[in-house]
Amino acid sequence: MGGCRRLRRTGAALGYPERRSLRRAQPELEERVAPIDRAYSQRPISLPNLPPTRHGRAISPVCVLPGRTGVTGKAFSSQIAGRLAGHTLFSALVDAAGRYGSREPQLEDAVGQKFSYGRILLGARLLAKRFEKVTQAGEIVAVLLPNANAVVSTFFALQSAGRVPAMLNYTAGPAIVVSACRTVKARLVIASRQFIEKAELNALQEALEAAGLDFFWLEDLADDVGLFEKLCAALFARRALARPKPDDPALVLFTSGSEGHPKAVVLSHGNLLSNCAQIAERIAFGPQDKLFNVLPVFHSFGITGGMVLPLMFGVKLFLYPSPLHMKIIPQVVAKTRPTILFGTDTFLTGYARAAKDSDFASLRLVVAGAEAVREETYRTWAERFDTLVLEGFGMTEAAPVVAVNTPDERKPGSVGKLLPGIEARLEPVDGIEKGGRLWLRGPNVMLGYMTHDRPGELQPPGDGWHDSGDIVEIDENGFVTIRGRAKRFAKVAGEMVSLGAIEMMVSRLWPQANHAAVALPDKRKGEKIVLVTTWDAADKEPLVKAAREQGYTELMVPNIIIKVAEIPVLGSGKTDYVTAQKLAGERAIR
Repeated sequence: MGGCRRLRRTGAALGYPERRSLRRAQPELEERVAPIDRAYSQRPISLPNLPPTRHGRAISPVCVLPGRTGVTGKAFSSQIAGRLAGHTLFSALVDAAGRYGSREPQLEDAVGQKFSYGRILLGARLLAKRFEKVTQAGEIVAVLLPNANAVVSTFFALQSAGRVPAMLNYTAGPAIVVSACRTVKARLVIASRQFIEKAELNALQEALEAAGLDFFWLEDLADDVGLFEKLCAALFARRALARPKPDDPALVLFTSGSEGHPKAVVLSHGNLLSNCAQIAERIAFGPQDKLFNVLPVFHSFGITGGMVLPLMFGVKLFLYPSPLHMKIIPQVVAKTRPTILFGTDTFLTGYARAAKDSDFASLRLVVAGAEAVREETYRTWAERFDTLVLEGFGMTEAAPVVAVNTPDERKPGSVGKLLPGIEARLEPVDGIEKGGRLWLRGPNVMLGYMTHDRPGELQPPGDGWHDSGDIVEIDENGFVTIRGRAKRFAKVAGEMVSLGAIEMMVSRLWPQANHAAVALPDKRKGEKIVLVTTWDAADKEPLVKAAREQGYTELMVPNIIIKVAEIPVLGSGKTDYVTAQKLAGERAIR
């Protein structure tokens, strides 16, 4: 009968507590955490011990192509890679439960729910049986949930049932989310009424319903599961309903959709597990660690690094619903005492401003990506919190991590070395003397895209190579330095100017503020640079002096300065350059 008692609260087992349990759990945080922000708003080596890649080619240690430069990450250690060999995401979770124990708390969210591996698997089984009834094998199913235990149960339930979760970015606006669902031909959305209400997403729900999508509400299952179903779920919790292959689709994420139509990125079980093994090869962590994840699960690093990775390696996991709670997060970190934190420069800067010096005392590792880390951020975290910030680099299409600095191997200004098993080549770019356009191939590179004009059709990368769209340099020791996105270069008077480099120059001058450099058309010079900044005293004269002192030409000096209260930010933590560009265009005309 003990098993029946454990299963009585089915809603909690699924990861979405009833309202009265929400009121009981951590009441001191409930009032502040409940209103989830609406604005929450990247010839390779042979890998025989990993899930097979879609392309299955052996790669030499170094690849040099005619007229191009190439480099490859080192080989995997067989011990780490072997742990995930031949697994799918669900079978790897079952293996982790056996390896690290299924009864101890492994997962916690902001309302105080604690899940063991066993409880994750139980909730996944209950949900998987229901998903199996209302969807078809291999179907892409939309998921509209925040960082909470429910999203973990839902994700692995879909894996067990042989369905493919498509994580929706609910901060992107109804039109973009509807476009994303149409791109992958989704017809069902898994959601929670509590979340829709608290995040004020009623307009999004209505738009999705108007587009013909049905909703599966997690709360409804709590009152609809009988005792026999609960007992069967407990008995068969470790058994998947379907048996996909490592090379089958496992996850769909979406690009930012700057032009209104986000592309769907389709990743396999092997892509995700390979990237987990690649990261684990480079950075040591394990059951002694606890990860605090503020990055949303619709973000590639939020779901791979912030959810799948810790569960595969026994790292305790705390899920927090929004990275924008700048004042609350330092307090929660101080209370929960994690050892690892993932974030972006923007978020880390905000947390540091609001934190007491003791709030981050438990952290041993902070990994930052999505945008360049400023010198001021490194200095603040080292001096105030005695914590090393490690910058990395990735993209959704690479599941996502491509390179990262480590405590033992790091270079200031770089994003570290390529992860094991990743092959890179640099294509020359007119007007850029150093570096080139980065192309990637490896076991973590996506199966392909789906686009709005070819919905439901997988478009694999040509010959396995993915064009990252980034301009980078790779030095003789293998350290990668990002010079900017190809589309983040402006052509001023015939010269290619990096907008990212301008932002770094300005950040050194005014480190207390946030900045975004964008380009606008100019009849005389082709394009002109506009600086959008939160620095009230920003003026062109100190910028001219800073450019000279830092060894830049006057082409790097912005032509126009626009002062704002806040720099627009995407839910992923990256600067929203589309909005910044529109703002610059509107203000520059005045």
